[in-house]
Amino acid sequence: MTPAIASALLPLMRLMDPERAHDLALRALRLGLAGRAGAPDDPVLAVEALGLRFSNPIGLAAGFDKGATAARGLMRLGFGFVETGTVTPRPQPGNPRPRLFRLEPDRAVINRMGFNNAGLDAYLGEMRALADRTVPLGANVGINKEGADPVRDYPALIAAVAAHADYATINISSPNTPGLRDLQGEEQLRAILAAVAAVPNRPPILVKVAPDLSHEGLAAVVETCVAGGVQGLIVGNTTISRPASLRSALAKEAGGLSGEPLFALSNKVLARAFLLAKGRLVLVGAGGIASGADALTKIRAGASLTQLYTGFAYGGPALIPRLKAELAKALKEAGFASVKDAVGTSAPQLASL
Repeated sequence: MTPAIASALLPLMRLMDPERAHDLALRALRLGLAGRAGAPDDPVLAVEALGLRFSNPIGLAAGFDKGATAARGLMRLGFGFVETGTVTPRPQPGNPRPRLFRLEPDRAVINRMGFNNAGLDAYLGEMRALADRTVPLGANVGINKEGADPVRDYPALIAAVAAHADYATINISSPNTPGLRDLQGEEQLRAILAAVAAVPNRPPILVKVAPDLSHEGLAAVVETCVAGGVQGLIVGNTTISRPASLRSALAKEAGGLSGEPLFALSNKVLARAFLLAKGRLVLVGAGGIASGADALTKIRAGASLTQLYTGFAYGGPALIPRLKAELAKALKEAGFASVKDAVGTSAPQLASL
């Protein structure tokens, strides 16, 4: 099956319950039924960041493949990198269903999954099987809803995934685990990062932040991360805000909103993070990407790398080659010889919107 055929089946899957459709998609990817990328990536898309080489800057965000069960199939689709997780120390079922909602008129999703996953032991079993991977692999780690000790759990998770991931992301910004976003506070974040810094042979560390941070809160996170030895930020997670433009009848469901309505907000926060970081952190831009032009906007806001989730859920495997072709064309038409040349070039304007 080619990516185009796999994507053509999406309208049928959208007739199903969203979570059931997602589970079926993961099974198909695990079995290699979604096809594979064709031509090599255009050299203009290559990125070097975090001590790694990426053939293109279009990555898959955490949350799509929480257990790393479909990572190999996802890598075949042409992503520049794949981030698995969020994984927690112990298995947990997550929040009651329904907890995943398609806002189709808005090309958006609301989720209140609650870090449902099979736990660290099962996750490591899948990650060990990816030693021969062809693209960088990320591990996104979080804490359990009950019995958690962030200063104990985050470094233990980083130590566990260190040998199996090219980078690790500390998730302190999901809105669906009570109290998790409080860990973005300066004092708590400093304590977590100090504990993580003591982990030997750790991979590059990223911190995933919310797009709902105030400017002052974002500035504190940036400085705390730089001081704590973090290599980068992912900006950002889902939002608890609800733009007035939403049309779907499901817009008032509780949870984090992702997709196209998040694009403008996430770009503003990303651009502000770029100006605050002053080159001291690698930034990954996430939130609302559905085209190559969108990806270039993220890059010009300050991102060296980008991530998809909702756009991929709506567009399917055929989206990846289209995004890469569109981005390569947009870079060249704008006069950029590489992704690096474009990073942050529109940050002052986007930060002030």
